Amino acid sequence: MPDEKSLQDAQEMTSAEMTVYEAVAALNVKEQAATVAEIAGMTGLPEDDVRRCLDDLAAGGRLVPEGGAYLLGDHDWGLEY
Repeated sequence: MPDEKSLQDAQEMTSAEMTVYEAVAALNVKEQAATVAEIAGMTGLPEDDVRRCLDDLAAGGRLVPEGGAYLLGDHDWGLEY
């Protein structure tokens, strides 16, 4: 699990990671887990890039894998949609 300070700094995320994270958050607001295909469709990013971002975000604790999909991990900043 990453330290609390690293979860607070969204600036450490790449542009692609932020785009993927926001897509996951948008789906999670609707109480849906996010799949690679859904995220690629929402963002226009290639599925390989989406997978790489998801892996990095999960490794950093920002996302949690759930079956073949992803949910938001621990965070301390609000999301408004």
